[in-house]
Amino acid sequence: MSKNLVILGATGSIGCSTLKVLRENPNSYFLYGVTGGKNVASMVDICREFAPKYAVMADDESNQQLRRMVHDLALSCEVLNDQNAIAQLAVEPEVELVMAAIVGAAGLLPTLAAVKAGKTVLLANKEALVMSGAIFMDAARQSGARILPVDSEHNAIFQCMPDNIQQSLGHCDLADSGISKILLTGSGGPFRYSDVASLSAVTPAQACAHPNWSMGKKISVDSATMMNKGLEYIEAKRLFNTQPKQIDVIIHPQSIIHSMVQYCDGSVLAQMGEPDMATPIAHVMAYPNRQVSGVQPLDFFSIGELSFIPPDYARYPCLKLAVDACYDSQTATTCLNAANEIAVAAFLSGRIKFTQIAEVVASCLDKLSYIGLETELSVLLEVDKRARMHADAAVKRIFA
Repeated sequence: MSKNLVILGATGSIGCSTLKVLRENPNSYFLYGVTGGKNVASMVDICREFAPKYAVMADDESNQQLRRMVHDLALSCEVLNDQNAIAQLAVEPEVELVMAAIVGAAGLLPTLAAVKAGKTVLLANKEALVMSGAIFMDAARQSGARILPVDSEHNAIFQCMPDNIQQSLGHCDLADSGISKILLTGSGGPFRYSDVASLSAVTPAQACAHPNWSMGKKISVDSATMMNKGLEYIEAKRLFNTQPKQIDVIIHPQSIIHSMVQYCDGSVLAQMGEPDMATPIAHVMAYPNRQVSGVQPLDFFSIGELSFIPPDYARYPCLKLAVDACYDSQTATTCLNAANEIAVAAFLSGRIKFTQIAEVVASCLDKLSYIGLETELSVLLEVDKRARMHADAAVKRIFA
């Protein structure tokens, strides 16, 4: 029997990889609903190919355009119009699986709504945990929602964990299960061998040219600064309830080992595969079973050597900022994420230099003020708002 699936962020890179898995398993899932931002052409293609029951765009003008095109093409899809339609779609009683793939803070509220509704949430939006980790995981425990990590690194860690950890994400005890450390791997991005002094001249096109993965612009820049790994570090802390000495970041340029788990007996379990997001997506969609992903298995004779490098914080100051924020407070990680989103957007638009991304984020963390209980979502949303204001002001000072 097929499962009803909603994709939040269907036109992005994760959404496209999810559709790839659907094509490989056409009888296992029904695409109940899809959401997007402004890419109307891609959404029309999705509606034409998969005939979802509902579709909605976050941008009002794009949503109106989608409605007209769906009508003109006589497609069997209803385009929703309510401002809360994205979150409402995620909690529909008929929906079983929610792919949470909206990039950035915008994905928090609809993803949290799905969690509170007790859905199986396929979590690709790391910002949901970075901004509201404890609230998010507590809500899952209260509602009975199942959180399954989609990020290739967290999915790899998840696959290497024992069953009792997989069933108690957010509230598990690694040491009691014989786990001594999580080894979080990252490619190091396109500048891992560049002279640090040359990084200030990096262009947006260079930063977006990831050597291994095909991703959107924002996440590609985050990979280049290794802020992406910093956000993943925070996400791992929330998912696996880690202490500071229970996570290490390792640069692994080939992106073949997606992450590892080290046990107290000296064993290290690693999850390996081609750098294709369809693999972890297929895993979480079928969990606890396996299904075809459309990705070819590794050819070990063509891989060559695998290498590992310790991270250099002089090259990756954003990573250091994220690690420090992780064990500071939920407020700090919320501020970090918001400031980074503003700084990356400013870099992509040519307003600041690549190396100034870390400077903007650091300046916001320095101005961080605690304005209430960080167990309250409203407080964290206010912190997010203030951090964006501080970051925007910092960008204007630089650009002036």
